[in-house]
Parts: sequence; C-alpha cells; structure tokens
Amino acid sequence: MTTTLTKPPAGPVPEPPRRTRRPKAARAGGQMHAGPIAYIILALFTIGSLFPLVWTAIAASRDNQRLAQTPPPLWFGSNLFDKLEIAWKDANLGEAFLNTTIVAGVSALTIVFLSTIAGFAFAKLRFKGRNAMMLIVVGTMMVPPQLSIIPLYMMVAKLDWTDQLQAVIFPSLVSAFGVFFMRQYLLQALPDEIIEAARVDGASSWRVVWHVVFPAARPAMAVLGMLMFVQTWNDFLWPFLVLTQNGNPTVQVAVAGLGRGYTPDQSLIMAGALLGTLPLLLVFAVFGKQIVGGIMQGAVKG
Repeated sequence: MTTTLTKPPAGPVPEPPRRTRRPKAARAGGQMHAGPIAYIILALFTIGSLFPLVWTAIAASRDNQRLAQTPPPLWFGSNLFDKLEIAWKDANLGEAFLNTTIVAGVSALTIVFLSTIAGFAFAKLRFKGRNAMMLIVVGTMMVPPQLSIIPLYMMVAKLDWTDQLQAVIFPSLVSAFGVFFMRQYLLQALPDEIIEAARVDGASSWRVVWHVVFPAARPAMAVLGMLMFVQTWNDFLWPFLVLTQNGNPTVQVAVAGLGRGYTPDQSLIMAGALLGTLPLLLVFAVFGKQIVGGIMQGAVKG
C-alpha cells in the first residue's frame, strides 16, 4: 500500500482572521454610556421642563411694571418673600392647604383601594359579562367630564353639600383609569399559580386580596396613588363651582381669588401659584425614588 504526500502550497501562508474585540458597551452585562449629544439633548429637555417653575418664581419676585416691560426679567428680584407672605395671608392658604390635603389624600387612597380590587376582579376572576363590563368602564373614559357637571351640581345642591368638602371628595372616589391601570398591571405581575396555591391553602377571597394581591400590586399602587393625588390637587373647575373662597376653599380656588382688581397683580398671582406647587415638589422629592422604582418594576414585569 502506497501513500501519497501532498506538498504544501507555494507562497506565504495566510494568517487566520483576528477576532475583533467588542466594545465595552456592547458586551453582555456591560453598561452603555451616553455621548455628548445625548447629554446636550437631556440638558435642553431639563431646562425646558424647569423653565415654567423658574419663571413663576422670577415673576413673583417682581412687580407689574417690570413684568410689562420688554424684554421681560430673566432674574430674581427682591420682592419674592414679601409677595409669598402677602399671598399666604390674602388667600388664607393655610386652610386651603389643609382642605386640599384632605381631599387629595382621601380621594387617592380610596381610588387606589377600589381600583386594585376591581382590577384584580377584571384581571383574574372569571364571571359572566366580564369583558362587556370592562368595555363599559373603558368607555366612560371617553366621555368629557364637562358633560357631567350640570347633573352632578344639581345632585350636590339637592344634598345641600355646596361649599363643603364632601362635594369634592365623593365624585372623585372612583376612577375608570385606575381600574384599567391596575387590571393591566395585575395581568402580568400576578401569576395565576399563586392565587391557586392560596385557594388550596384555604384562603378566602378577601384574604387572597389582602395577602397576595396587595403585595404584588404595591409598585403600581404607589404610582397610581401619586398620579391621583396630583390630579386631585390640581383640579380647579369642579372645586371652583361648588366651593367658595371664604368657605372651604382648596388651593386652586384660593389662588384664583388673588390679585383681583381693575389691574390684576400678576406677581401676587404667581406667588400664590408658586406656593400651591411647592407641596407637590416636596412630595415628589420624598417619594420620587419609590415612584420611579415602581414604574420601572412594572415595566420590567410587563
């Protein structure tokens, strides 16, 4: 048996291709870094978002004559704290803050509680007409709230609730958006196996809600509570119709009475608006990390 030897090819032997190293940002587990253009865009968006608040403070520190000049002032004056003190006393903002905190707090807590229970029912329970009822709930979000003002005001007047806080609290105890929001979250965040395991252990429906649904829905409940608190705090039209500035005003109703006269004092109005915004900024500064964490956790689970 003979063997044939193959000769190596003539010429230089080609080198094997080199492996290109992937950049650090593209490696598995690597952290992406933003470039200078991204920072510039983020800085512009930040400045644009903060400008209305800064301009409100600047306008509150000036007077009407300076605000009417061209170009308008772009830096703070020396009257800011004086205007804030006048606005606080003239609008009786101490009582208005207490009333608005009660209204916004009760409404937010009730909406979160009822929306979580209703969202769990629509997401995980099986009953006849579930989809039709959910469509009705979502359909109510398409109706402009201005259409219900006249019948709602007639009902409040018949109950003799005008100029009382319950006239503002009761119409805002339920939110179709809250029900839809919690339903969409619980569809993904709450596995059916956990509910079935609780049922096997003999847990009743309320015990399942209290020990299973509420802990699983805690991030979404925090986000919904913050959104409803801000919405109720900023509500103006309905409180302005049923409350008076000398009775039980909310912050928005009290601020609406500032600077009235033949020539409205714009700086005083801006001072009241700034005072009405500061509590919301304080709430977000304290609970902002938990709220953003809840949003991100819900996004990952969804």
